[in-house]
Amino acid sequence: MDDHTRDDDVAPPIGNSPAGWARERRASNGWEHGTLRRAVVHGIRLYNAGAYHAAHDCFEAEWYNYGSGTTESAFLHGLVQVAAGAYKHVDFEDDAGMRSLFGTARQYLAGVPIDYYGVDVRNVREMLDAALDDPAELDGWRIALDGERPVADERDRAYAERVE
Repeated sequence: MDDHTRDDDVAPPIGNSPAGWARERRASNGWEHGTLRRAVVHGIRLYNAGAYHAAHDCFEAEWYNYGSGTTESAFLHGLVQVAAGAYKHVDFEDDAGMRSLFGTARQYLAGVPIDYYGVDVRNVREMLDAALDDPAELDGWRIALDGERPVADERDRAYAERVE
């Protein structure tokens, strides 16, 4: 646990024990990096609401806390690419740009645990593969977090505004 990534106000996971969390850890309610969990919660909710640029900002701002070569960095960099690719596909109808970003996202997420910080990384990888074959597969897809597919509320939007 690094003090700069500690966040004792972040909530524990809902109903499971994902990679990045340990019941016996006291700081950050069991999260190895509480700020990472907070950014992921807000970013996933925003992504699921179709606010891809705001989701990108959440992931990118937290990504800068981790050094190159770490699982945290690869995970967040992958999510940055996923949000940017969805933004290209939906807002600009640029499927070539989406494919480029999704290809690199797949590489970043390749070694990340399948349940990292509550994100269903396996499903994200599967969707990246499907969208690379057929970009329409992306339409309406939401990322699972703690077994649910939550969408953004005002708290998530306020968080994104603070980090942009």
